[in-house]
Amino acid sequence: MIATPEAQRRALWIALALIIVWGTNFTVQKLIFPILTPAGFLFARFLLMPLCAALWMFYRYGIDWPPIDRHDFRLLVKLAIAGHILHVGLVTYGIHLSTAFSSSLILACGPMFTLILLRLSGLEKLTMGQVAGVAIACLGVLVFLSDKLLAERWRAGTGDLILLVAASFFSYYTVAAKPVIMRLGGVPVMAYTTFLASPLLVAMSWRAGMNVAWGSLDWEVWGGILWGVLVSAFLGWIIWGWVNSIRGVGRTAPLMYLMPVVAGAVSWFVIGEAMTVSKLIGAGITLAGVALAQYGSLLFPRAPAV
Repeated sequence: MIATPEAQRRALWIALALIIVWGTNFTVQKLIFPILTPAGFLFARFLLMPLCAALWMFYRYGIDWPPIDRHDFRLLVKLAIAGHILHVGLVTYGIHLSTAFSSSLILACGPMFTLILLRLSGLEKLTMGQVAGVAIACLGVLVFLSDKLLAERWRAGTGDLILLVAASFFSYYTVAAKPVIMRLGGVPVMAYTTFLASPLLVAMSWRAGMNVAWGSLDWEVWGGILWGVLVSAFLGWIIWGWVNSIRGVGRTAPLMYLMPVVAGAVSWFVIGEAMTVSKLIGAGITLAGVALAQYGSLLFPRAPAV
């Protein structure tokens, strides 16, 4: 079914609002981590997410949830490890060690890793335009990080490296999840992987969670928790899937490159993150490279493959 122009416009505005939510979330997490600690936030997140996922599954399917065979179960376990335990866990600590703007930019490199994984797995060959895009993006990241490396700000630099690794795990999740999503659907895959990952993540963050004085937290902190877990993560994922179904992935994915812009503006306005010339130049080069890597096949369709 083809969406009407009015539905397309509505989906675009909703997508732009969601980009603002996601871009703001980096600063929100930076503000609440000193109070909760990253592990405390993970504790709260993976207590709330399974509950939300279960309620949504009952809403969508009642008690007749999509069945899982042994092959799908093994794949879902791998996706839970890569997508939730490694990606979400590393992103949380990476944001804590780095800055809001840096975090959003590094995570925007995800499509670049996805292309590399597709090439290594033999599922897709890269055109020269895509190879050039990957190279440009890598150069942009080096320029972006240059002020931290020259100033020997190893804590922030370590956070950026952690985020790069986290982006690669999400790219693996994106590639590996496609067949099981086609069989089960996007919502069940999200729910089942959340159920599988949550017990381990709650156990790993239990001590930190018990050290948080939850009853004495200010409403602003609770608002930040609910914003990060329910609005940005849970509802954001569902809304993004709906937007893609209306507008198509190809037309919606480029909006992700607005997220570092939003994150940088919010971080500068709220917590005073410095925007150096090298940061801005590096960010521009990186985003241009990632865009070229993702859409290089459209720009150079007849280029030799590698």
